[in-house]
Amino acid sequence: MRRALLLFLLAAVFLCALASGAGTAALTLNASENRAHIGDAITLSGTVSGIKTIAVYLFVTGPDLDNRGVTLDNLDIPAGRGLFTTAPVHLENGTWSYTWDTAVILGNLKPGNYTIYVVDSPVDRLRFIKGDYTSTEIIFLPSEQPTSEAPLGPCVPVVALVITGVIFLGYTRMRRK
Repeated sequence: MRRALLLFLLAAVFLCALASGAGTAALTLNASENRAHIGDAITLSGTVSGIKTIAVYLFVTGPDLDNRGVTLDNLDIPAGRGLFTTAPVHLENGTWSYTWDTAVILGNLKPGNYTIYVVDSPVDRLRFIKGDYTSTEIIFLPSEQPTSEAPLGPCVPVVALVITGVIFLGYTRMRRK
């Protein structure tokens, strides 16, 4: 009985030591721009201390986006369940960096206020605990680039198909003769 009590006490001390060591990670996040135009490239960088990890996980929230957060590369994919934008952590000094090129993302980035989150484990905004993340705000303004117009009118593909069909029919008739 005494041994069982001693083992139980030892296990409790061990679990308390593990629990007190958990959540000691400190994350930082810096954005090269806090006001940017849609289409700009923004460098996100920071540090991780208190834990050894090979990557940090990034996601964004904002106008008309899933409230759990979405990946930076595809605004239609909710963050979580293994779907994140990641940035590798340099193990020798705990720094990380990620360039977010808003000109080549999927989804609709609208002008407005957005929050970028970095977390040390792959959980979405609704599942992380205070201290396991940090965030920064970015205000996106409309694109400085004029919207590109299609260089060809909408009937050009139809005309091209008709011409191709006529040439094909002419070629097959010539081969029969």
